[in-house]
Amino acid sequence: MMKCPNCQSKDLGKIGINQYYCWNCFIELSIGKDTIFTHQVEEDGTLSSLDDLFDEESRRLS
Repeated sequence: MMKCPNCQSKDLGKIGINQYYCWNCFIELSIGKDTIFTHQVEEDGTLSSLDDLFDEESRRLS
């Protein structure tokens, strides 16, 4: 089962194809090539990448 790389929560909701939302820390996650990409949803609805906050190992799907 996938966990949020930020808070380690498993409380994720599916919001699209390969897209999830963490209900614990409120970030959006997308999956590509066995890697989790993390995004913060801004007030205007745009996404800002948070990938630079996590090392590749913590973003890898197990």
